[in-house]
Amino acid sequence: MKAMIAWWDLTESRHSAETLREFLREEAEQHWSDIPGLLLKVWVSDPEKNRWGAVMVWESKEAAEAAVLPRSAGELIGLPLDFREWFDVEATVEGDHGLPSLAGLGLALAPPRPS
Repeated sequence: MKAMIAWWDLTESRHSAETLREFLREEAEQHWSDIPGLLLKVWVSDPEKNRWGAVMVWESKEAAEAAVLPRSAGELIGLPLDFREWFDVEATVEGDHGLPSLAGLGLALAPPRPS
C-alpha cells in the first residue's frame, strides 16, 4: 500500500477552507467513491495556516498511477501544489467505533448548524 499526502497554501488563492467545503459537498462521495485501487481519501484543512489538502491511501502506486481521477480542488484553487509526497504504508488499524462507515464524515458533509 502507498499513501500520498498533498496540500496547497491558499494565501494567494481566492479560496479558503470554508469556500472549498462547497466543492466537497458536490464532489466527495459522488465522484471519488468508485475509483479502483483507492482505499481511502481524507480531505484536510488548516484554516489558521490557510492550508488545504488530502491524504490518499492506495492499494499500490500502480493503482494510483492508473486511476482516472475526477475534477480536482486544484482546478478551483488555481495554484500548483505546495507539497506532495508518497509514503509506504507500514501498518493500519481500524478503530473501535459505532459508526457504520467512515464515508460521509467531516465538516463539509455535516448537516448545517442551526443559526
